[in-house]
Amino acid sequence: MSLAVTIHRGTRQIGGSLIEITHPEGARLILDAGQALELPEGEEDRLPETLDTSRPATVLLSHAHLDHWGLVAQLPADWPVMCGAATARLIAASPFDKGKLPHRLTTWESRSRPIPIGPFTLKPRLTDHSAFDAYMLQIDGAGRRILYTGDFRRHGRKAALVDGLMKRPPKGIDLLITEGTNLGTSKPTVTETDLENRLVERSKTVTGRIFVYWSGQNFDRLTTLYRVAKRTRRDLVIDLYTADMLEQVAEGSGLPRPGWPNLKVVLTAGLRRLYADRYGESYIGGISRTGLGAAALTGSRAIVMLRKGLVRDYAAKGVTPGPEDLFLWSTWDGYLKGGDAAWDWCKAHGAPIEKWHTSGHAATADLIAFAAAMAPKAIVPVHGTAWDTPPENFGPLLRLKDGERWQLP
Repeated sequence: MSLAVTIHRGTRQIGGSLIEITHPEGARLILDAGQALELPEGEEDRLPETLDTSRPATVLLSHAHLDHWGLVAQLPADWPVMCGAATARLIAASPFDKGKLPHRLTTWESRSRPIPIGPFTLKPRLTDHSAFDAYMLQIDGAGRRILYTGDFRRHGRKAALVDGLMKRPPKGIDLLITEGTNLGTSKPTVTETDLENRLVERSKTVTGRIFVYWSGQNFDRLTTLYRVAKRTRRDLVIDLYTADMLEQVAEGSGLPRPGWPNLKVVLTAGLRRLYADRYGESYIGGISRTGLGAAALTGSRAIVMLRKGLVRDYAAKGVTPGPEDLFLWSTWDGYLKGGDAAWDWCKAHGAPIEKWHTSGHAATADLIAFAAAMAPKAIVPVHGTAWDTPPENFGPLLRLKDGERWQLP
């Protein structure tokens, strides 16, 4: 007998992934335990009913996005949970966790040697994604080899990691479990460097502030905006949440962090209370040395982080967008479903609005090229909605249903 794979959730949706690998001896690995991206209003996400929680398993998390770890708290507290060291720090600091995760996270480093887990061997492979410290997971066991891509791309600031793996792929991959977020979409997949250069030119035409909506954990985008700020002699102003996330991982990473030139932290009332309660007033005092009050943004030329949770505090301090400013939407368009307070606020006050983004996921051509380079015997697709009509020549695609068990030959 050989390994068996069950995609408990993720064969026909983006996000909410939960994958089980079962060894013939009975040992189990769970790859990600994600929260669904979209739920009916008022409905709480739950673990798939097909997952047997009565037997032990070890959980491996590919990265710190909620759609890959958001249901971990619902798993048995005695199940070991493993992830990258920086991923563990981001999860622990996440306000979405609220300190309720009942598991102790065991971590690996970005250059970890293969890790034995019972009858399995895990080799984490650092990859390029909009999440920091994201990994592909190579699983060996019972004479078989599985590679799970997690979420990845080939146009970010760590693209060389994916290119290097494609040049020197693992030998003898029996199964590739791959994401396909961007199949059937027109999401932008320009490089972060190209986005940076284009933003530098665009910013030269803006006399006022540039408000930008982006994810506080997308450190590639933060780096892009910081480089734009330096090149255009502006400051980049981030909120306390983003500053805290940076502090969890910035040491030794080369990422910009509070205290660097041209990088400021805005101290808004709501987030100040949250982080004073979490870390104490001394933390706020430390941040305030490189921080500024929201009122200081009036009349500036800064590149300013703007999210819906900041609108009320900005407006209270008179930080009102206007025609001389610019609002950039720099994240997934799906977050605009049902409207967004930041977008509406800028529109109501006459600020020009533009979309400047590049996806955190691989383009269709890169998905095809990656699968070809890995040369697996079979491909099981997840994390996508267009797998029923895959690109031509994609490879030996095996279409499973959620909850369906498949045993590798």
